[in-house]
Amino acid sequence: MEQKIGIHCFVSGHVQGVWYRASTQKVAKDLSLTGWARNLPDGRVEVMAFGEKSKLQELHHWLKKGPELANVTEVTYEEILWQSLERFGIG
Repeated sequence: MEQKIGIHCFVSGHVQGVWYRASTQKVAKDLSLTGWARNLPDGRVEVMAFGEKSKLQELHHWLKKGPELANVTEVTYEEILWQSLERFGIG
C-alpha cells in the first residue's frame, strides 16, 4: 500500500470566480482524495488534500493549470502529515 500524506497549497493568479474550487473538488474526488479548497480574502485559493502520494502529485500538477477560465501564476506546495477526512469539501 502506498504511503498516505497530505499537501497544503496556496494557488495565486486569476483563481476566484472561475470554478477553481469546484473543479479542484471534482479532480480530487476522481483521485479518491479528501480535504478541502477555500477562497482567501487576498484572491488566492488554499487547498489541503490527503491521500496516496502519487495521487496528490497528480492533483498538484493539475492545480498548476486549473480549469479553463483560470490563469494560475504560482502554486506553493508543502507536504504535511496525513489526516483522515471523509470527503473533499469546498469552504
